[in-house]
Amino acid sequence: MKRNRKGGYHTLAREKGAKGKESRLRLLHAAAKQFATHGFYTTKVSSIVAEAKLSQPAFYLYFESKDAVFEELVEMFRSRLQAVINDSQLPEQNGAKHSALDQLCHTLQSMFEYFYSHPDLTRIGFYLSPDANEIKLELVQGIEKMLRHEQQNSNFASDIPMNLVSECLVGTIERIVFTQLLPGRITPEELAVNIVRLYVSGLARNQSKV
Repeated sequence: MKRNRKGGYHTLAREKGAKGKESRLRLLHAAAKQFATHGFYTTKVSSIVAEAKLSQPAFYLYFESKDAVFEELVEMFRSRLQAVINDSQLPEQNGAKHSALDQLCHTLQSMFEYFYSHPDLTRIGFYLSPDANEIKLELVQGIEKMLRHEQQNSNFASDIPMNLVSECLVGTIERIVFTQLLPGRITPEELAVNIVRLYVSGLARNQSKV
């Protein structure tokens, strides 16, 4: 899948009022469904426009190619996931901070709710994209930063390598999201609580329950 010369994720969108925005969104949603269901190489522009109930000329009005719409969907997943993680900080209550376990559980639940609410984007960005490993590495780094902060505050054992814990967490997330969350076998809240109990309660000095 090719990128433009600047390495960005741009489309040739030429929106013309509300109707143009609606058509572009319909194409994005249709493309996400087709890519998630059939994969990148099997999906054709003709199947995307058929799903969106638009014409091929309409597709090329907003997107340069199949590659372009796929790359935009990947970047959409990536940026929204990062925003979810950045915005997941629990607010203080009456000047008191939440526990490390509550914060991690809330962050994971927010992330799982995003995955669950956007299954097509998740399949594309987290599994199908050539950038999937890079996206997961960014997730590892974000989780490691959070865990190291709590470790420095003496909430987790000081002799545990948090880079290894973060890698294990993301490996678990990758598998469990695919086999349990997206098929609807477990809720985002249940998954977050179970993962925190499995990993973090074993690391905490005080065996707190979520």
